[in-house]
Amino acid sequence: MTMKREPIVAGQFYPADPGILEREVRGYLSQADVSETAEGRTLLAMVPHAGYMFSGGVCGRTLGEARLPRTIVLLGPNHTGLGERMAVWGQGQWELPGGGIPIAESLAQSMVAQVPGCTFDPLAHKREHSLEVVLPFLRCLHPEIQVVPVAVSEPSPESLVSAGRVLGELLAAWEEPVSLVVSSDMSHYVSEKRAHELDRMAIDALRSLEPGLLYETVRRERITMCGVLPMTMGLAAVVTMGAKSARLVSYATSAEVTQDVEQVVGYAGILMD
Repeated sequence: MTMKREPIVAGQFYPADPGILEREVRGYLSQADVSETAEGRTLLAMVPHAGYMFSGGVCGRTLGEARLPRTIVLLGPNHTGLGERMAVWGQGQWELPGGGIPIAESLAQSMVAQVPGCTFDPLAHKREHSLEVVLPFLRCLHPEIQVVPVAVSEPSPESLVSAGRVLGELLAAWEEPVSLVVSSDMSHYVSEKRAHELDRMAIDALRSLEPGLLYETVRRERITMCGVLPMTMGLAAVVTMGAKSARLVSYATSAEVTQDVEQVVGYAGILMD
């Protein structure tokens, strides 16, 4: 029997109707500036995971400019607190309106065998939305996509960097190209002015390609970037894979939709090559 992860936020964060969902996602992807698309493979894309009316534009523009292969390791935060600290969904497929996305099972098995801390654990994913929200974009970009979803709640920066480096070595040597997609929103529930200030600090740290600096900046400045843990791990991985640059593709806040500038959430889209 195939192990399936059913969608939990269809009809809330994104449309439950397959046709409407595809049209909406393609509309967001079409906002990408294709003149910015360079040669070679994107090693990592960081995109947000809010409701599409808030963050769909940032996610679409960013992934529309990415150059991703068909195999993706997805790293996201664990908002629920359930399950293991580096929880891998290792088999079957993730269902979405309009069809499921298969798990890259051999890669998942190798990750659990080699990457310290990675454990097969579906519990962490059962009620976690951060990776599900990104998948319709990836499916539109590559109908043959296969993924390894990982929910990351490991609090130790040393453990995250160590695991990321081993993951990077594994992916660099893998039999086919693999890229990472990290799911993260930025500042939560601060003024729009403050969100811009804080998120600029985190983005500058990201662009330095130093995972320790990202982690320390977010903690020191108390930036409520929900995906700092998976991004610290992902950044260590892509530096190991040879990433040389990081580019901010898009940034927005929820105030652009709600007009409330006192309590906003920030959304950033970043590509690393």
